Amino acid sequence: MTEATDPTAVGVGPYAGPPPTGDHWDPQLLAEGDRRNVVDRYRYWRHEAIVADLDTRRHPFHVAVENWGHDFNIGSVIRTANAFNAAAFHIVGRRRWNRRGAMVTDRYQHEHHHPDAAALATWAAHAGAPGGDGHGIPIIGIDNVPGSVALETYDLPRECVLVFGQEGPGLTTEMQQVCRAVLHIEQFGSTRSINAGAAAAIAMHAWVRRHVFDQRP
Repeated sequence: MTEATDPTAVGVGPYAGPPPTGDHWDPQLLAEGDRRNVVDRYRYWRHEAIVADLDTRRHPFHVAVENWGHDFNIGSVIRTANAFNAAAFHIVGRRRWNRRGAMVTDRYQHEHHHPDAAALATWAAHAGAPGGDGHGIPIIGIDNVPGSVALETYDLPRECVLVFGQEGPGLTTEMQQVCRAVLHIEQFGSTRSINAGAAAAIAMHAWVRRHVFDQRP
């Protein structure tokens, strides 16, 4: 079986035809093939060119994850943040985090580190798009804790930081205290909680539905 007919082959082989022109093309990938996990639009593109193109259309929500236990789910959250083209992702706590679940997608995003919840809050207080109201951007926690509000009924701000805790313990008390609101995802079965990576995907998709597809002002 050849590479061209192998259904398990990942990516594409060497570029067929005359080499295309443009600074965004990667000569090595054109010659050897592109096996990266990227959409067809970015086949054979240089890594730096992909990041630059993503930067022109990133969404104005950020994703933050508390990293206290080297949770494997962090990588899954970061991979989803890439899929929805979040402005950046933030690691709160330990600087080193388990990158296996990210499947290299973290290389296409902007990463920030904060030692604790207070540091994230300070960053958020001074963040925001040019021309904003000068009050920073709100931190929105996602966790099913007492007093939390249903994600399904909450109008997510366009600019915000969606913050997630590690699997099991969830958001720390310190993080909950710096959140404008803490939201939970409505559940209808017997389990108390859902996987942290799945919860992050649901929350990010809720933002996309509200601000990409919803025409409300």
